Amino acid sequence: MRRRTFLYHSARGIAAATLASHALPKRLLALPPINQKFSASDAVTLGKTGIQTSRLAMGTGTVGVGHHSHQTDLGIAGLAKLLLNGYDNGLRFFDSADSYGSHPHVAEALKRVDRSKVTVLSKSWARDPNEMRADLDRFRRELGADHIDVFLMHCLTEADWTTRYRPVMDVLEEAKHKGIIRAHGCSCHSIEALHAAAKSPWVDVDLVRINPIGAHMDADPDVVIGVLKEMKAAGKGIIGMKILGQGALRNRQDEALKFALGLNLLDAFTIGAESISEQSDLLRRISAVA
Repeated sequence: MRRRTFLYHSARGIAAATLASHALPKRLLALPPINQKFSASDAVTLGKTGIQTSRLAMGTGTVGVGHHSHQTDLGIAGLAKLLLNGYDNGLRFFDSADSYGSHPHVAEALKRVDRSKVTVLSKSWARDPNEMRADLDRFRRELGADHIDVFLMHCLTEADWTTRYRPVMDVLEEAKHKGIIRAHGCSCHSIEALHAAAKSPWVDVDLVRINPIGAHMDADPDVVIGVLKEMKAAGKGIIGMKILGQGALRNRQDEALKFALGLNLLDAFTIGAESISEQSDLLRRISAVA
């Protein structure tokens, strides 16, 4: 990526995260009690895509910006080891992005697993069709993969993005027809962009910020839940992110997980563990939710 484009994308990412932070409610939203068992390794299907994967995706982008994240701080060998530990515990969903700089780390893990059993997700900041074509080629080289399962337009904020970026969307649609990707969609960082995604038949999968206190979300939780219901009714794959509010719910993890699972709207969700012990604790907590 050219330096000017990189700095532009980094600045936009930081600005979007800042603008999307809302005042936190004093209490968690109430949900009906959960009366079923869950596991991080449960097999789920992402909407109507036919893509089957694990309920928990292993995030690689905690505070991910400028080709860096807390997970990539572990180094290629360290993060690959963490991903492989998750794989050994039934996790089949690797969540990466160009802006996290995690493609080489995921590639290292993919060398040692059955690729057909793993769902790889990545995200691009490209807003120009030629840049998107270049990203599709580069990402696959960096991941050492002939295809990417879920490919998202990263950090959309514009209410009119489905018309403004139609040429980019066409590139991804063509890539899906050619088998370069299996599904396309977006991650949204404004409620306006989220509404547009819910109404767009082009969106196969949406990565949505959701937690019970509104931390680093696009709007208050009840507003976002309303949009998620619209997405669910349309058959879109819904993946939750910011489940722990980017650390705001670190000491209330059980409540946050109960909220995410009790919504009955998320096909899967992504959380970025930073160590094997943290990952193991997360797996235990998800199994203990009911």
